[in-house]
Amino acid sequence: MAELRYNPVSREWVMVASHRQARPQMPKDWCPFCPGSGKVPDSGYETLRYLNDFPALSQQPPPPDGVAGPLFEVKPAYGRCEVLLYSDQHRAALKDLSDAHVHKLAALWRDCYLDMAADPGIEYVFLFENRGEAVGVTMPHPHGQAYGYSFLPQKVRQELDGAQAYHAEHDRCLFCDLLSAERADGRRVLFENEAFCAYVPFFSPLTYGLHVTPRRHVAHLGQMTARELDLLGETLRDCAGLYDSLFDMPFPYMMCMYNAPPRGNADAFHHFHVKFFPPLRAKTTQQFFASSETGAGAWCNPNCPEGKAQDLREAYDRYKAESRCAR
Repeated sequence: MAELRYNPVSREWVMVASHRQARPQMPKDWCPFCPGSGKVPDSGYETLRYLNDFPALSQQPPPPDGVAGPLFEVKPAYGRCEVLLYSDQHRAALKDLSDAHVHKLAALWRDCYLDMAADPGIEYVFLFENRGEAVGVTMPHPHGQAYGYSFLPQKVRQELDGAQAYHAEHDRCLFCDLLSAERADGRRVLFENEAFCAYVPFFSPLTYGLHVTPRRHVAHLGQMTARELDLLGETLRDCAGLYDSLFDMPFPYMMCMYNAPPRGNADAFHHFHVKFFPPLRAKTTQQFFASSETGAGAWCNPNCPEGKAQDLREAYDRYKAESRCAR
């Protein structure tokens, strides 16, 4: 079974993909993303787009099951799911990739976004990375993913509604103004370069959550210059690096990229940004998403963002010092 089911209460589509339960257990010491697996080029690669073997969405979806009714709306699970491989080295880490390597990775992100956005049946393109067992990752080979949805996901819609309302009232981009305010305040800024700023937002719901925002208004990856794309790769690599330096361990996170929808008129008020959602609030302590967060959507950050931003700045300094010695 692979279909979309509509929740009229929350006004969101739910992907039902029971066929994914049939994914086989990977043999020990075998990885489909490593050269020699028969799944990727035997000659190796630097970065690679790979069609998901068990996609939740497909450009040739099966018809929905016969379960529809007056309040039970279903439609085919149209879309696209890809795996974005960062390296052919099974134990490579994003933080250790060279500048030239992450430049190619950023170009891969852009190309994937543009390809999916060109499909008239896709309403939103979501690029992301899950890292670490704490967020459910079972495949350690360095990779991200891309989903092309035939609908606008609920959280994306909420952000767009807020940004559009602010633009209508002030004739300015909300994200541009938030970034200006964060940079002027300075207490939560972690680092910046000529194109991007990494910071812990004033309203962060997570202890070590950070955002990355372009300093120039760009709505999506396709609007970035070649230089901005290069710096995007370097910036996100350095975010992964500072996380690993925080507790001197591979740090789990979810990294999510927010591009403007490929159709509509959101370019004026949507500003490309990246959010990191880490599940830890201390080295051995998880920040659980419990009833208030999951059931009500009411978040409680158990730590002060300004204090944790200082921790992350110090981790960034250690990472940069270590990386200068290693390169």
